[in-house]
Amino acid sequence: MVETPLIAGIELGGTKINCILARGPEDILDEVRIPTTRPDETLAAVEAVLDRWRGFVALGIASFGPVSIDHSAGDYGHITSTPKPGWAGTDVARRLERHAGVPTGFHTDVVGAALAEARWGAAKGLADVAYVTVGTGIGVGLIAGGRPVDGLTHAEFGHIRPVRAPGDDWVGNCPFHGACMEGLAAGTAIAARTGQPASELGADHPAWNGVAHALGQLLHTLVLTGVPRRIVMGGGVMVGTTHLFPRVRAAMTKSLAGYVALPEVALADTFVVPPALGGNAGPLGAILLGEQALLNG
Repeated sequence: MVETPLIAGIELGGTKINCILARGPEDILDEVRIPTTRPDETLAAVEAVLDRWRGFVALGIASFGPVSIDHSAGDYGHITSTPKPGWAGTDVARRLERHAGVPTGFHTDVVGAALAEARWGAAKGLADVAYVTVGTGIGVGLIAGGRPVDGLTHAEFGHIRPVRAPGDDWVGNCPFHGACMEGLAAGTAIAARTGQPASELGADHPAWNGVAHALGQLLHTLVLTGVPRRIVMGGGVMVGTTHLFPRVRAAMTKSLAGYVALPEVALADTFVVPPALGGNAGPLGAILLGEQALLNG
């Protein structure tokens, strides 16, 4: 029996970096947390962790974005137009690949989470999955045939413009698009609109109606891509707000209006689900990105 390879995974987050040395969720050898500060300081700390570890044969990096994933582009492996101060244009993948000296996979944190939930979590056994995170921002990782859906760049569903709820003309708070998904339903948008963090809003607060309506539009769009057999929704806003799931499922169903007449979609309670891996989805997804890099040579 061939032993599962030992892989180093790096989940690059806006506030912290999760480093993991593992073969899978049942075989984690080490985990290290590093605060996300200045790029050089942060990446040097990651390199120091990699220097301590021995025996890994590949490296996977699941990063906050936007990022460049086109291997033929001069800026492949860079963080691109992020609003995070100091990080725009930072070379992440090529720098860490040079340092580690092993095959290196690189993608967004949400694609990493989608891969992990499909392998070990709430979408286990399914090759076609969407992972949606609703937290400080909104992002979507889309997996088809067990691999990320890639082209010119990665998906940016958090910035689509949803059909607005009747009577709602709030301008939104996305600095690029105003009332896009992220500008209407992310944690920062909820706080900007109500003056309170999402975690402090009562279940009967009227703001939740607009949030659920917008997220229902996002799920409508994902269903119409024809890809996901299940949609996993994570992030602080979704996971910390149990009353939101039934509202979002209902909003999706109402928006689709029976157009996609498939039992998987009609059974919304099993089609739209919370994550099973919790905070380990991103780091474990990085392990799978490393695995894919190893298989691709």
